[in-house]
Amino acid sequence: MRREKIEITGEVRVRYAPSPTGFLHLGNAQSALFNYLFAKHYKGTWVLRIEDTDLKRNVPHGEESQMENLHWLGIYWDEGPDKPKEEFAPYHQKERVSLYHKYVQQLLDAELAYKDYATEEELTELHDQQMAAKIAPHYDGRWYGATKEQIKKAEAEGRKPTVRLHLPKNHVYSWDDMIKGTVSFNSDNIGGDFIIEKSNGMATYNFAVVIDDYLMKISHVLRGDDHIANTPKQLAVYEALGIPQPLFGHITLIYNLETHKKLSKRDKNTLQFISQYRKFGYLNEALVNFIAFLGWSPIGEKELFTRDELIEAFDIHRMSASPAYFDQKKLDWINSEYIKKIPIAELANRIVTLINVAETDTALKLKELKMQENLDFIKKVIQLYRAEAKTLMTFMEKIYFIKNSDRHKFSYADLAEFDKNNVHKILLVMQKEIQNAVEPIDYDSILLAIQKETGQSGRNLYIPLNVVFTDNKSAPQITELLAIMPKQNVEIMITNALKWLNQ
Repeated sequence: MRREKIEITGEVRVRYAPSPTGFLHLGNAQSALFNYLFAKHYKGTWVLRIEDTDLKRNVPHGEESQMENLHWLGIYWDEGPDKPKEEFAPYHQKERVSLYHKYVQQLLDAELAYKDYATEEELTELHDQQMAAKIAPHYDGRWYGATKEQIKKAEAEGRKPTVRLHLPKNHVYSWDDMIKGTVSFNSDNIGGDFIIEKSNGMATYNFAVVIDDYLMKISHVLRGDDHIANTPKQLAVYEALGIPQPLFGHITLIYNLETHKKLSKRDKNTLQFISQYRKFGYLNEALVNFIAFLGWSPIGEKELFTRDELIEAFDIHRMSASPAYFDQKKLDWINSEYIKKIPIAELANRIVTLINVAETDTALKLKELKMQENLDFIKKVIQLYRAEAKTLMTFMEKIYFIKNSDRHKFSYADLAEFDKNNVHKILLVMQKEIQNAVEPIDYDSILLAIQKETGQSGRNLYIPLNVVFTDNKSAPQITELLAIMPKQNVEIMITNALKWLNQ
């Protein structure tokens, strides 16, 4: 497929049109973000429309999840259910049924569409026969050109018809895709005459979306690559109605980096929903930055962009037609970089929000400890672990660890590298010094006293202390960690380590 550079002219109106059949996931967010960046870069309008005609599949709070998590990401629409513009309202498809029926009737009157009285059983039989004959499943047009007598008989039997659009034979539906280049489908290969109105009077997706985009004056349609097979059907509707069509761009899907397969709910090691990233301590700025690179790349080597910088840099011609791979390490790196950039006070406030909402086990435990009321302590933990934190959950786990440090069961396995007698001497001196110390304890002075009395310094002093107080050889500055631990916890941890050494 050849890709031509498309000039973006005139008023830009794009839309993000989710179905409330599920919650906002990575693929949704990718589509929403690119529509948002496209609209803002070209000084256009971004519309939120809810495609909720499939009432049976709609899930409770699906729409709220979409809207709340888009807001959390910092992606705000210009028009939508809560920001209606009279000319284009309503923004829920289920409230637009009469509009669809008007255009269905127009096609019926022009004999470009027809009523199909085939039963489910008959259609299933047709499908089975075609599969057995190794023919691509398609509707055979059996009710196209039906006589009045046939229709009268079907209605007398109580059959409720669907309405199908009649496709011309051997007709090419082609468009210049803004991302993929020129794409073409032959009308003979898209499944035959397709339903535009169900037997219950509800328009199908491929019909309703055309009417909505036309009436809402959508100029460009940016959506996932999984919609590309829908596009020729929608072009058939545009042509039949004789109405102008928008420019299309199909965004690459997100793939698993290890399997090279489309990311799916079966990928248990990857968080699927934006609400999960939110509750597990990812920053909205970092997630937006990461998602923007799933199918787009800027000029240059820069990797960290603010939202305004993304809007400024965005260029539809730098969208990629190649698969976008989800890289967890890259996301964690971006998130850690934002953690280093955002003020400690702001990070602390976000942690307090997570604790108050209590959507994870760690947050719930911290709420039970009333840690949301101890902002100063949270800030100290952030300061201590900021350089190594991948998410806000890192801080929350450290907060819980420090507050309950006296209750943790350590293995002390790494102490095996050191002379037990020397470690024993270090802890005995430390125990004596702490007993005589008044809070706030000056741990730097205590370490100097230990060095003086035991002759131990450097690695032989600091690594054993890391193990004693974290059960890990690697730890932040040990004196800073001890300074925010309760004194009695430090004493208990020394006692526990001495018991282990005496075994």
